[in-house]
Amino acid sequence: MSRASTSSLSVRSGVPKLPYACAHHRPPRGAGVKKKNSGAGAAAGAKKSVPPPAVPAAAAPSAAAAPAPATSDAKVEEEGDASQVVTPWDVVADGEGGIDYAKLIRDFGCSPIDKSLIDRVERVTGRKPHRFLRRGIFFSHRDLEQVLDLYESGQKFYLYTGRGPSSEALHMGHLIPFQFTQWLQEAFQVPLVIELTDDEKFLWKDLSIDECYRLAYANAKDIIACGFDVEKVRAL
Repeated sequence: MSRASTSSLSVRSGVPKLPYACAHHRPPRGAGVKKKNSGAGAAAGAKKSVPPPAVPAAAAPSAAAAPAPATSDAKVEEEGDASQVVTPWDVVADGEGGIDYAKLIRDFGCSPIDKSLIDRVERVTGRKPHRFLRRGIFFSHRDLEQVLDLYESGQKFYLYTGRGPSSEALHMGHLIPFQFTQWLQEAFQVPLVIELTDDEKFLWKDLSIDECYRLAYANAKDIIACGFDVEKVRAL
C-alpha cells in the first residue's frame, strides 16, 4: 500500500496458528493528500485496489486462521458524499486537516495503538519501543494484544512482509515497514518471511519478467542492509 495511505506490516503465525495482526503507519500531516474537488466525479481518479497475492501454504496459516481486514481500501461516505477515500494509489480528503485517522481506523476494522499497548510491548520484550511506535507513526493494529498474550505464554510465531520490485532501489517510504520489521524481529527473536513479488509486477507493470527478477535481487540488497538476522530470514 502507498505511503500516504496504509502501508501495513502483517504478523502471521508459525506454530501454532495465530490471528492476523497488522500495524498501519501514517505520513506527515498532509503529505501526499489530495484535497477533494467539488462537483461530480471528484474522486474519479481513484483506482480500484488490488487484493494482495495469496500467501503460500508453506509460509503462513490457512485463510480461515487469518481473517482478512474489513476492506482493502477505505471509503468513508456520509449521506452519499465521500468525505475521504484511501486506496493503495490515491488519497483524497476534504478540508485543510487532511485524513481523519480515527475514521480510517474504524473503516479498516482496526484498533488504535495507545500508550498502554506500547508500554506492554516494552514490558514483554524488555526493550525500549521503536521510535515509530513512540512517535505515533505506526498508529493502529489488529489483534496485537492476542499475539502478545500468546507470546507471553510461550507460543511461537513468525513475521511476514514483502516488496513488489519495480524500481532499482527502495525509497524512504519503502524502508519504513522494513526498518520496523527489523526491530520486531530483533525484539521478539522470531523468524521472518519476505515475499518479493516479481510475478505481480510483471503482470501489472510494463516490465519483462527478466527485468522484474533483476529488480528483485537489487531490492533484496537494500532489504538486507536494514540489519535483519539473515539466519532467520527466508525470501520467496
